[in-house]
Amino acid sequence: MLFKRKIYEKLLEWKRRSKGRTALLIEGARRVGKSTIVEVFGKNEYKSYVIVDFMKPNKKVLSAILDHPDDLSVFFNELSFAYNVVLHERETLIVFDEVQRCPEARQLLKALVGDGRYDYVETGSLISIRMNVKDITIPSEEEAIGMYPMDFEEYLWAIGDKVTFPAIKKAFEERRPMGRSFHETAMHRFREYLLVGGMPQAVDKFIETRNLGEVDMVKRSILRLYHNDIAKYAGKDAAKVRRVFDGIPGQLSKKEKKYSLASLDKEARYRNYEEAFLWLDEAKVANIAYNATDPSVALSLNEDDSTLKVYLLDTGLMISQTLGDRPYTESSIYSEVYSGDLYINEGMIMENYIAQAFSCSERKLFFYSRYDLSSAENRMEIDFLIRRGDKICPVEVKSGNYRSHLSLDKFKKKFKKRIGETFILYTKDVMLKDDIIHLPLYMAMFL
Repeated sequence: MLFKRKIYEKLLEWKRRSKGRTALLIEGARRVGKSTIVEVFGKNEYKSYVIVDFMKPNKKVLSAILDHPDDLSVFFNELSFAYNVVLHERETLIVFDEVQRCPEARQLLKALVGDGRYDYVETGSLISIRMNVKDITIPSEEEAIGMYPMDFEEYLWAIGDKVTFPAIKKAFEERRPMGRSFHETAMHRFREYLLVGGMPQAVDKFIETRNLGEVDMVKRSILRLYHNDIAKYAGKDAAKVRRVFDGIPGQLSKKEKKYSLASLDKEARYRNYEEAFLWLDEAKVANIAYNATDPSVALSLNEDDSTLKVYLLDTGLMISQTLGDRPYTESSIYSEVYSGDLYINEGMIMENYIAQAFSCSERKLFFYSRYDLSSAENRMEIDFLIRRGDKICPVEVKSGNYRSHLSLDKFKKKFKKRIGETFILYTKDVMLKDDIIHLPLYMAMFL
């Protein structure tokens, strides 16, 4: 099934603005829908289009790229004949799909864009890891955007719900409660989305079957694909990358969610695992959050790279990973997770979702953590820090009934001149209390 995706508007905006002066790289993890969206874009917006799939490239086209990079006419002729497509000047889109498999094609874009006859889009996963950029010059004519799993609004579009999200957005803008009935409906949809996840194949399977057990099998196949990629592309760090990746749910299930290497290896040091974290970040299969030691508008200036939290790119995948001690998870188990009858740390699920929502908005993730043995006033943990305007906004995630927000209170007192609005994201309706804006978790994407 073809799903409506927000990135399509970005593709249209690039086409209108660029007018062939740049190529567009769509970067994202495997199976987020990159190939599908560019094919729809080419079909709808151009007189003709060609998709060169470097997972299984045509040999003559590949030879034209590798052996005749200075003769574009050879490339265009081979392209036209190989794919039986007429190339129309300024009305044809040429797509380099999985371009990381052929770095020479990516480098050729400088000449292709300079030639000016056609438009070019590249898609890639694992595109930033070192082996895929080694010995090539990245063209300055290339601009890049990220593609992520389907967000909550895209999920609602997919299942045909046109009512819930506009109501959520209006309530957020007006800072007013949704009302009990509407909030319960929205939370039902939201919890369903968390269990299914935002990977298009999983959403498609859920729409087809309404069986979360079958959806789980799809998600597990994607997790296996990521494991295979780690083994194939992470080189000498593959074992460490695999350990860090598989350890994500366990780390997030703890009260102290910062990634503890000691749980993997008592002798482990960050410097020995730094490349593993970097690989997962560059592969886009994990969202990394860094400790901002002195929160200010320029959060990156004060990040502690060695103190971090690691989230999976998709919360639905993380739930399948959490239940991965058995080869198959029945739909009934998912029903128990949904209802709370089967205990899984709900806090880790919700926090992973918030990290996912912020990452989809192209935010770099930050949190605040300080442990001071000499002063209780200086001991505090803030789940996320975001910038809104010229102020820092602390964001706490609460999965159920909570009794206090001591860290938030101490943080507000310590950094009061730098702080704008303060947010708690939780399972209940919109509320303003203690000068803190309480929002339902499904409103996170608006922050």
